[in-house]
Amino acid sequence: MSFEGWIIFAVFWAVFVTTPGPNAVNCITNGMTIGFKRSMIGVLAILTQATLFLLLSALGVTALIAASPQAFFVAKIIGAAFLIFLGIRGWMNAAKPVKVDTRPASSIYFRALAIATINPKSIAGYLAAFSQFVQPDVPIWQQMGVIVPTALTLTALSYTGFTALGAGIGRAALGAVFNVWVRRVMGACFVIYGVLLGAASTPGRAS
Repeated sequence: MSFEGWIIFAVFWAVFVTTPGPNAVNCITNGMTIGFKRSMIGVLAILTQATLFLLLSALGVTALIAASPQAFFVAKIIGAAFLIFLGIRGWMNAAKPVKVDTRPASSIYFRALAIATINPKSIAGYLAAFSQFVQPDVPIWQQMGVIVPTALTLTALSYTGFTALGAGIGRAALGAVFNVWVRRVMGACFVIYGVLLGAASTPGRAS
């Protein structure tokens, strides 16, 4: 990958990971309810998913999944139901006082990993990255040596920022009413993302 190609890829990836989606909402929610330090477990889960998808994309598995309407449909419905469930529960619990979250680290990690994995934005983004930026005449693993560190660094910075935003909102003396409505907005976002995921069309083959 040339230096110019790397710059273009880095800009694309920065936009990709900073555009608000289910991962961002989950990071903000975690930051509000469990604090910045514990919420970083969720960021670690997102990095795990990113690493896995990068490797699968290099092997062509992501494109294969996207090309299978049946597999995509099943994953889409399960993912949509999960997001809608999280959204409804978040809305219903918004008026309850925020308690110290005693969930084990594994629960925080696997919930964030599930949200990251079922995110339709992920498949589209990784397909776009590997169809537009990978050079067919250069060994794939040589290019991965540049792509992976760049993608993971930008991903970590983005979702750490979203987590810090949530932690700041949670600490701010903004009043109970404001916090209730922020939590309801976060819940509504999950429901909206779930509906959009359920209505999404099957992605085609990467060109």
